[in-house]
This record gives sequence, structure tokens and C-alpha cells, in this order.
Amino acid sequence: MSYQALYRVWRPQSFMDVVGQEHVTKTLQNALLQEKISHAYLFSGPRGTGKTSAAKILSKAVNCERAPISEPCNECPTCKGITDGTIQDVIEIDAASNNGVEEIRDIRDKVKYAPNVAKYKVYIVDEVHMLSIGAFNALLKTLEEPPKHVIFILATTEPHKIPLTIISRCQRFDFKRITAQSIVGRMKLIVDETGVQCDEHALQVIARAAEGGMRDALSLLDQAISFSQDRVTIEDALTVTGAVSQGFLNKLAHAVMDKNAAAGLECLEELLFQGKDPSRFVEDFILYYRDMLLFKAAPNLEESLERVMLDEEFKALAEKIQPEELYELIEVLNKAQQDMRWTNHPRIFLEVAIVKLCQLEKRGLPASSGDLQPLLQKIEQLEQEVSFLKRNGVAVQEEGQPAVQKKTPRTSRRGFQAPAGKINEILKVATKNDLMAIKSNWGEMLNRLANNQMRSQAALLNEAEPVAASQDAFIIKFKYEIHCQMAMDNMKFLDILSNILYELLGKRLQLVGVPDEQWQKVREDFLQSQHEDGTEQASSNEEEPLIAEAKKLFGDDLVEIID
Repeated sequence: MSYQALYRVWRPQSFMDVVGQEHVTKTLQNALLQEKISHAYLFSGPRGTGKTSAAKILSKAVNCERAPISEPCNECPTCKGITDGTIQDVIEIDAASNNGVEEIRDIRDKVKYAPNVAKYKVYIVDEVHMLSIGAFNALLKTLEEPPKHVIFILATTEPHKIPLTIISRCQRFDFKRITAQSIVGRMKLIVDETGVQCDEHALQVIARAAEGGMRDALSLLDQAISFSQDRVTIEDALTVTGAVSQGFLNKLAHAVMDKNAAAGLECLEELLFQGKDPSRFVEDFILYYRDMLLFKAAPNLEESLERVMLDEEFKALAEKIQPEELYELIEVLNKAQQDMRWTNHPRIFLEVAIVKLCQLEKRGLPASSGDLQPLLQKIEQLEQEVSFLKRNGVAVQEEGQPAVQKKTPRTSRRGFQAPAGKINEILKVATKNDLMAIKSNWGEMLNRLANNQMRSQAALLNEAEPVAASQDAFIIKFKYEIHCQMAMDNMKFLDILSNILYELLGKRLQLVGVPDEQWQKVREDFLQSQHEDGTEQASSNEEEPLIAEAKKLFGDDLVEIID
């Protein structure tokens, strides 16, 4: 196979090429120059941050024929042999597949043999946290006091799984996530060297999607190059990474700022129609508002922004939204993100979150002088009324006097409550023919509702169905309480629905909504009450047992019943 992935071709061959880990490379270079090489190192950090690459560079530097040097020359036979893997003195071990005691014992037995070509025998153990407890114990003593010609370099993404007895025997270096700016700089160098045409904004999108991993960024870049035609555009990068364009986020933020729930839900429907992941979208939206908050606090720190690019539309939006509003927006989205992790229907929580965002009250807006004038007039009027009451002997609470506070009754917040009385009245006169008439026209009604510029409201009826009907009213059962409440509170939606049914059935019908759980309770109560009424009526027509027994003993002529 002639083609190699970008992250393999552009693997760092010197400490200078390891991006974003200067705190590690500088320490190792000084140790090489001063010939203070430790017998064991532990490289820990997220994936794709250069742990294994740094281990191979260190193994070349200690064995380079020009040592002591801070960088391997990559020209001598030893450096070239380690790079292409022909020198057996540098052994790379995958602990995920060689995690047993026998494999570690084999290493322990071979450690005592001197290297063949190089000065040091270097063992690079990748994903060392996958070793079993027995394997760690077998490695313990050898790791503490290996022969002078052996160096151990352990690499892991989960250092908390490594026994402390192992960590204490190593020099530990923590690799950190690479900043998006550093990843973009490295990718620019690569595309310039390879001659690939690529938009800078596309590189920024890829860098942010990589989440601090250089290998992930180069894999996404490789995929974007294969997906694009002649030039990697920002649309190609968005498609490959699954991210949402900033123009779409700006559009949705406009809908939230204008309190336009219909426009917000239409944007969301368009997003999900394109196959975007709801969980990924809500994370992008949180980062969007987070970047807006940081931009308002520190406009000059552009490198601290993780999601957005500072275009004119974003800056205009940031000027109109107050920090207090951003706190609430982020809080609502964060709560929705937590709920979406534990549900099979993340779309519902996302829709509810968008509606909540559009219904938040604006706070902290500075009042203009024109708005203050009516308020000052009202205060002056109230002061005149208070002075009039004092002159007429009416007791007025003075400032500083303790006020007697009345205990207000505690109210409990309740969800949507279906009108049980109205539902019972419909059920008393409901017929099967009336219900079948509505059900037969239900599909046509939904089509007309969607064509009536009410697509987002029509979506509320996707999981609803009529369950009972009479000559002048019918009942709709909703699967979710929030959908029932949104439908019943929208008078425009109810009027359009009534008009459509009038066109289809030729009569006006009153609509009553009820959630699924409440419908089961109301229906059971209604059937129980009907059963009890029938029992009372039947028992009133029957004769009491005592009277019947008396007539049987003495005959009908001799028995006289007196109330």
C-alpha cells in the first residue's frame, strides 16, 4: 500500500516537532545535554498529544552517535535504524495485547542482556495501564533497579489506573491537550508542504473538533482532503467533523434573542433533518454562548475562544445580549445536556430547551431617559397620595419601622392538569361513529396543518391521537405532557385546527387535550362512576330480602308494608 496516513508521514522526528509540549521537551533536552538520563519515565496525557513520538525521539537521542546532544541527528545509522525499526535494541510493546505475567517475565529475563548495536536498550510500553496486577508486580523490581544499559519509557492515557508503586519509580511527565492555535499552525505547515489547497477557517473547524489531539486533527484533515474536490472548504470540514456552522448558530441565537420560538424550532428541525447529532449540537451551542461571554469580558483574548470565529454578525449579537442573559442561557442548555445523556429521546429535551430559551425574560437592560420619565411621574404621584393619607389621619408605614409580614400560603408548582369535568361530559355522550369520523380525516388534517405554515406546531400532534368524540367536542390524547401543554396554550394553533376540521367534517368541534397518564386515570374514574350508577338503579327496583321472606312465610294478603 503506497499511501500512508498524514499522521504517520508527519510523525515528529525531533523534539522541535512535538507541538504544544514545551514543558516536557525542554526538560528532556536539558537532561540529555547534562547526561542525567533516568532509568524509567512515565508519559501520561490525552490521546494524540505526542507521548509515543516523544518516547521514540528520546530513544534516538540517547543512542545517537553524536551524543550528548539535545536533538537526535536523524542521519547516523543508529538514528535511521531506530526510525525505520531495523534496530532491535528499541522494543515497542503494546500492553493492551501483552498484559499477562508471562510476557513481563520474558522481558525481565531478557533485560540483563546487553544491546546489540546501540548504547542503550529502550523498552517503550504503550498503554501500560492495561497490564494486570500480576504483570505490574513482575515488573516492579526490574523497573526499580534495571541494568545500566536499560531505559524503560511507559506511556498511558489513564495514569490513575497504574499502581503508585510503579509511578514512584518513574520520572513522570504529563502531556497536556494541544491548543487549537498550535494545531492550526502545524496543519498549515503540512498543507503547504503537500501542496493541498485549504481554507484557514476549515483548519480552525478541524482543530476545534480534534479536542486537543494532533493525531485526531491530522486524521480529520486527511478525511477532509479525500472528501473535497480541489480545495478543502469550511463546508467540507463541517461535514467531516459533524459540527454546526457558525452561520446556523448565529441564526438560532437571533431567534432566541427575538423570543421567536417558532423560528427556533424550525432551525432545529432543519438541523436534525441534515443528520446532525443533538448531543453534539447542544455542546456547540453551549460553547457558542461561552465564547460570547468571554468575548464580552475580554475582547482582546481571541485565542481563548473555542467555538466561534469573530465575524461581524457575532460581534453585533454580543453587543445586544447582556451577561445576565448569557448565564441563564448556558444554565438551561447545560441542564438539557445532562438530561439528554440519560434518555432515548434527546430530541424532545432539545426542543423543550429551545422553547425555554425563547421564553426567558430579559434582565439587566439599562433604561433610557425616555423610559425613566413615566416612572418618576408615578413616584411623585405616589408621594402625594401618601402625604394626603397622613394629613387625614391614616396610619402609614414609616421607613425603618418593622413591618408585619403576612404569611403567604405556600403554592406548589404543578404541571398541566386536564379538565376532568369537561372530559366526563364528553364521554357521557361520546359515540363510536363520531370518533371514526375524526380518525378517518386525521391524516388529511395533519397534512393541511403542515401546509398552513404551522409545521413546528403540527409536530406536536405526531404522537397524539383522538380517543373519544361527541357531536360537538372531541378528546386528543398526547404521549408527553409538555406537548399537550404547548398545544393547549397556543390559541392560534387551536383556531386553525378547528377551521380545518370544519372544512373536513362540516361542523365546529371543541378540542380538549389530555396527557396519556392523566387520560388513563380520568377514564378509569368515569367507568367506575358509570358502574356504580347502574348498580344503584338496579338495586332500587329490587325488593328488600326481609320483605320478600315475610311474604313467603305469611302470604301477600297478610303482609302490610309501612314506611
